[in-house]
This record gives sequence, structure tokens and C-alpha cells, in this order.
Amino acid sequence: MADAARNWIDSLSADQRTIAVGAGPSDDATDEERRRWFYTPTDHGGLTSHQQRPAQQQLAMKLVASGLSEAGFTTVASVIGLENVLDRVEGFGSRMGRERGRDPGLYYLRVFGEPGGAAPWGWRFGGHHVSLNNLVVDGELAATTPCFIGTNPATAPLLGGQLRLLGATEDIARELVRSLDDALAARAVLLPRAPSDIVGGNRSRIGDGDELIPLTGIWRGTFADPGERDRLQASSDALAAASRYTRDDHEVIALTATPKGVPAADLDAGQRELLQALLSTYLGRVPAGASPLHRYTEADELDGVHFAWAGSTVPGEPHYYRLQAPRLLVEYDNTQNDANHAHAVWRDPVADFGLDVLTAHRTAHH
Repeated sequence: MADAARNWIDSLSADQRTIAVGAGPSDDATDEERRRWFYTPTDHGGLTSHQQRPAQQQLAMKLVASGLSEAGFTTVASVIGLENVLDRVEGFGSRMGRERGRDPGLYYLRVFGEPGGAAPWGWRFGGHHVSLNNLVVDGELAATTPCFIGTNPATAPLLGGQLRLLGATEDIARELVRSLDDALAARAVLLPRAPSDIVGGNRSRIGDGDELIPLTGIWRGTFADPGERDRLQASSDALAAASRYTRDDHEVIALTATPKGVPAADLDAGQRELLQALLSTYLGRVPAGASPLHRYTEADELDGVHFAWAGSTVPGEPHYYRLQAPRLLVEYDNTQNDANHAHAVWRDPVADFGLDVLTAHRTAHH
């Protein structure tokens, strides 16, 4: 990973480097930019693919691939390509103040610090429906979250079939919730209607009582064009109205330190296998050596994972689910665009962005 990062940086001009390289990671306020992340088509911060020559783009993708499993890289690369499909769906128009509204060239890469040096360093790659955040401390990959992948459309026609990049991520969860008996389902299904988005949004840190962030809050700054501002606000208002959520509903679905739903300890053997398979669709995004998936093969670790659902269990209808444990928060929603627009995020509420490791590093070295 360090070699890939250095090779990419070495290929850049001085002007490119001023955009591509940021301050080294820390656990204080100087690190605020590294901890800003998005999954909307906004400025994610860094050097875009458009700002690079083809050879530089290839080196950038080599760095991105270093932090992903083969399946994870294939999925991320396909999400980027899906911007062309979405562009067609939306009529090949310009929007959001861009010459091209849906643009596979607007994915941003930034390295923080000196790759391979003695001090901590990291990198962030993101654009519409992708956010990858990696931290290296003392030569070890110390953090890989938040890790967000989304798809719009979630289902698209292929010759002889359908393209569903997050199909397994959705289908396994639906199979699990539909396997629950009435008593377990009553505990697992929080609400009959789904929220309009993942509840944690793009917060840098997850906190007890966090509620849904309106779409307008998941952008870097605001549009200079009043028309674009109004269109974003209208979209945000429409999403909120479509969910039909009341104040009480938002409180029910809010994130809490104590997990909601049903723990794996109350599931039967078949349901536990489904839960492990579901976890693998998130924790398998990164290389096996960096993934915590192996922890959940231990019965006591899996016992503590809670599963919660909101919305319909009928395919094609809006739904949301959550997996939560002491070092785990997974959220998935497929609610927007007539339930054909999915978001799937994996987080570590204790150590997103490696803040715990950075604090320990500072204490040991200063």
C-alpha cells in the first residue's frame, strides 16, 4: 500500500500534489479534513480522475485496489461505471453545477501524510456512492472504516438478466428477517416503514441518539446557484415526506449505544449462518488480513451482533436494516427512487478513522 501511494504521488506534478496530499493523520482538530467523508456527488476532497493522466489514473487505482479484496475492488469499480447508467436513466443532462451531472471522472483521491514513513499516514478515495478510508500506523493497516458502497440504480437490466451490485447484501438480510418467527420478528422489525437513508449519514463520529440527517446536510458546502440549492432542498424535502416518518418514528430508528433488534444469541443455527454470510458482504470488502470477519466465527462474538429491520420484507419495496455490536455498525437502505437506490455502510463506532490507534500512538511516542 505504501509503495502504491508513493508511486502515485511521485507521478504527480507539483500543482497536482498540492491537491492530492494533505496533512498527516492525528487525533486532534488538525485532522478534521481527513475525517470528512461523503457519499453524495459532492466534492469529496482530493485529486479527481479528470485531473490525472491515464497513467496516473492507473496508479491511483492500484492504490485503491491495495485496500480492497478482489470482490471489493470489482464492486467499487462497477459502482464508478454505474454513473454512466445513471446518466442515461436521468437523460444525459447537466446538474449540480456540473457540465456533466453524473460523472465517473469525479472520484477523488487524497493521501494524508508520508506513505511508509515513521509517522501515521492514510488515504481516502471517494465519489458518488463510494467512500474508502484507510489509516496506517507503525506499518500496519490500522483502520478501514467508514467504508461505504452504494448503487443507483440498485437493479439495472443486463442482456439476459439483471445487474445488482449489492444484491446479496440485500437478499441475505431479507431471507434472515423472513425466517424469524413471530416473537423474534416483533423484536427485530422496529417500524413498518423504512427511513429515507442510513441513519448515521456521513457523521465523522457516531453518537447515542443520532437521528437521520437530511440530504442537504450530506454535501460539502452549498451551491452558489440558487436554482441548484432549491432543487437539492426540494429533493431532500421529498425524501422526508415519502418516508412518512413522525417525530416518534425518528426516535425509534435513532442510533443508540445499546443495540436494537434481535441478538444472534437468540437465533437458530441456520439463522446464524445467514447472519455470518451477511456480515461477509461488508467485512469481506477489504483484504482478509485486514478484515475483522474472523472474529465473528467465534460464538461469543457473533452472539453480540444485533439485527434490526424497518420497512417492508417484500422485494422491490422500501426497506432498511442494521447490524450492531460493540465494534460494529452496519446500515443498509434501499428506499429512494422507488426502492431502486441502495446505500450500504460499514463502520466501527469506537475506532472509525483509527482514532483509538492514533491516540495510543501519540501517547507512546510523545
